[in-house]
Amino acid sequence: MITLRKSAERGHANHGWLDTHHTFSFADYFDPEYMNFRSLRVINEDWVSGGKGFDLHPHKDMEIVTYIVSGALEHKDSMGSHAVMRAGEVQRISAGTGIRHSEYNAAADKSVHLLQIWILPDQKGVKPDYAQQSFSNIESGKLYLIASKQGRDGSISIHQDADVYVARLKNGEVIEHRLEPGRGGWIQLIEGKLDVNGHALKPGDGAAIEEMEQVRLSATQDAHFLLFDLK
Repeated sequence: MITLRKSAERGHANHGWLDTHHTFSFADYFDPEYMNFRSLRVINEDWVSGGKGFDLHPHKDMEIVTYIVSGALEHKDSMGSHAVMRAGEVQRISAGTGIRHSEYNAAADKSVHLLQIWILPDQKGVKPDYAQQSFSNIESGKLYLIASKQGRDGSISIHQDADVYVARLKNGEVIEHRLEPGRGGWIQLIEGKLDVNGHALKPGDGAAIEEMEQVRLSATQDAHFLLFDLK
């Protein structure tokens, strides 16, 4: 079964410096039908204006994965981490017992486009940790594992049995992904157009996949997306 989550149906807020869309309930946006999907708690698609950003704020007991689509984002936190993330880079914060961090657009003259993802951890109270890795040079036609429970195949480790992939497909390219029994999938389309087992997705659309063994992903226009394989 595939359930589409259309881009226009997401929660939306425009604060002037921040244009944000919420796939799941977040902040002032609440929809009891979209609290989470399995361990996937938040997918926020943000555009942050030049020089603007999020002041120092706390997190606890959450796996926070940030994927930069375009532009650059400067990060500082209470663990002493300080970095600038650019297009194609992935950041993971295991908030655990508690961290504070800030995020600002590192450029003054253009926006930064990012996806911030929250994944519920499989254990609470872990020691906070930070990791960052670039996936900017990926080839089209393949799924690249960017986060996983054991950090396998060069991915970043997270405290949850969840595999997060990124992919780019050229128009006409097709890839398939197998979901093991009992697992579910979520597709989040960032750019282009994608067909998921006969369902058409446009930018910002998501698709929940349940009780299906094989997922067929076909680009009907050059596509850029994330795939979550969840317990």
